[in-house]
Amino acid sequence: MRNILLTGGAGFIGSHVMEKLVDLYPEASITVLDRMTYAADFENISHLLDRTKRTLVVGNVTDLDLCSRLTRDVDCVIHMAAESHVDNSFGNSIEFTLSNTLGTHTLLEAARVNRTPLFIHVSTDEVYGEVVEGRSREEDALDPSNPYSASKAGAEMMVRSYQYSFSMPIITARGNNIFGIRQFPEKIIPKFTMQLLCGQSLTVHGSGENSRHYLAAEDFADALMVLMRDGKVGEIYNIGSDHERTNLEVARMVCDIVGADFDNVASFVDDRPFNDRRYSIDCTKIRSLGWAPQRDLPTLLPGIVRWYQDNQHRYRHLFLAET
Repeated sequence: MRNILLTGGAGFIGSHVMEKLVDLYPEASITVLDRMTYAADFENISHLLDRTKRTLVVGNVTDLDLCSRLTRDVDCVIHMAAESHVDNSFGNSIEFTLSNTLGTHTLLEAARVNRTPLFIHVSTDEVYGEVVEGRSREEDALDPSNPYSASKAGAEMMVRSYQYSFSMPIITARGNNIFGIRQFPEKIIPKFTMQLLCGQSLTVHGSGENSRHYLAAEDFADALMVLMRDGKVGEIYNIGSDHERTNLEVARMVCDIVGADFDNVASFVDDRPFNDRRYSIDCTKIRSLGWAPQRDLPTLLPGIVRWYQDNQHRYRHLFLAET
């Protein structure tokens, strides 16, 4: 890999992928395309950039001229740029369609014209919809239940059409809930952590019994590197862990680390208009390539909480403004 384009690289997961790319391909030219919305942060990747090989371009994946320029002579596109917070999608759904569906279509068209050798599209396990029992496999039908997951499913339909119509070399990765440092505190772990650090109540949606599988950002980044090297073009790969936790369990874990009494700080609030009870994916296909998660939530969580304690300056104003 000599030239790599990474969209959304200044965000939470993207910054972990950027770190892995720099580690594995130190001589490669890497361009990060990011719109630098509220969930992105220059600090996430500033230590990785330089003036010659690794650069940040601030722009939108819906800009065809920009995408056409950036995909020229690129060996691989890793497309991660997306609006991803489900709660926001209920109130601003059109933005999700523009960013996630139209943005993917635009980038695909640019890569098609420039004959990009490999296009890795990062999707989500939420496109399967609610999974009450068992696990979703890559060949299962998509059944999204909220505007976010619908916009990601729409993006996948565009991906599939470009595979069939133009024989584009695309690999799709569907990940489950990713956790780690640098995650914007609208997601459960950093939000609960910052609420406690700011002396606020933990706002638990509904009963808190909804469950998710949790995968470390570093493990997800490792999986993408495996797909770059050994993934089969045209295939979809589920990427997840066996670590399933309810929202209540996560809340109690954060409380234990911070030293707060859950019963005294928890506040149960109205649930989302619709909240999938559970997601669960079968990851046999990518495990056959030799990948398996190496990290788990209980082991990493104390260090993640410490990171937010040490980096409160990034987010504290968001929570103090709510009081």
